[in-house]
Amino acid sequence: MDYHHYREALAETLAQSELPFPATEYQARLDKVRNGMVEHGLDALLLTDPADINYLTGYHTFEVSVHACLVCTPERLVLQVASIETGAAVVTALVDEIIGYRWENLDEIITPLADLLAPCQQIGIDGWGSGLRVGVLEALAQTIGRQRFSEAGGVLDAIRIVKRPAELEMLKESARITAAGLEAAIQVIRAGMTDNDIASAGAQALLANGSEFMSLQPIVTSGPRIGVIHVNHKRHIIQPNEPVFLEFGAAYQRYTAPMMRTAITGTPSQAHAATRDLCRALFETLCDAMRPGNTFDDAARAADALLDPQRDRLFFSGVFGYAVGAQFPPSWVEGTGYIAKGQMRPFEANMVFHLPLCLRVPGQWGVGLSDTVVVTEQGGQPITTNDWQLYQAADTP
Repeated sequence: MDYHHYREALAETLAQSELPFPATEYQARLDKVRNGMVEHGLDALLLTDPADINYLTGYHTFEVSVHACLVCTPERLVLQVASIETGAAVVTALVDEIIGYRWENLDEIITPLADLLAPCQQIGIDGWGSGLRVGVLEALAQTIGRQRFSEAGGVLDAIRIVKRPAELEMLKESARITAAGLEAAIQVIRAGMTDNDIASAGAQALLANGSEFMSLQPIVTSGPRIGVIHVNHKRHIIQPNEPVFLEFGAAYQRYTAPMMRTAITGTPSQAHAATRDLCRALFETLCDAMRPGNTFDDAARAADALLDPQRDRLFFSGVFGYAVGAQFPPSWVEGTGYIAKGQMRPFEANMVFHLPLCLRVPGQWGVGLSDTVVVTEQGGQPITTNDWQLYQAADTP
């Protein structure tokens, strides 16, 4: 059968059977987005970020490298996906219509999209988000007019960054699984094993405890390699008396609550312990500042003042927190907000941030500890369950 008959067969048996939330949840989200469209004078939103599409419809697939988009108007939600993804769309998405195109024939994308958008004079896009292909945008601009398109990424970002109660429950489930994965990995750490051995133990526990495919795979580095951001396990042998850094994030209904921990094979040095204490102080300062009415900049500056005396010795990324929620590979970073200097957005209750407090001595070592926290009237409250200790592992096999 062709993909049209494939879709029809699934529609008769499994339609919306893997919808992550009730239809009422999606309708509430859609109502907010449509109100935002009215406020910004938009006739349509052309959404291409997999997480944005998931937020409004439930649609999810591990194949996010092919073109997919959602057209949102005041009257309709239309999802366009590749032919191989029409089954996933039927099973996971709540939309008015699904349009397929043969994934090997990209020229089938434009005509149905242009027909949908032709009546719309003001079309919002997220030019800084993922999934928006230059070729698609250029072809649409040539077909219906470039002047119709305007930047509107902030419309959905402003809604997604404040988590709804149902989303907080998903993040708590992710936190539970993340903790199980980290604990399993921490317990096997020994000098003489490889970073892959540790990652393997953690990944097995994450999957066994219920994680879906993750937006980022488990991160494990040791010794001098901790001083380089975003390298990962690569068959390196763990040495005695060196730190081992772990950062995991389980996916539960695509929601991720990450956490960092650090172990030492042997006895932590004074420098390791002092760095742990600084990470903890930064965390407490940030949580105290993460109250509605304070800005992201306020929290970042308060933390940065603590970090300032060590600035010449320790490298820090400059981002004290980033929003998390439902995401897809290649990252669990939501992209809707960052706790950093110059970011003037105020905190609101039920915003959720991962606070990635990893301090690095380039070329030597690093210590990273973190929690994912939710903003409350009393400040940031952890969703994850870090003990904020340096785990002391065996320094011999």
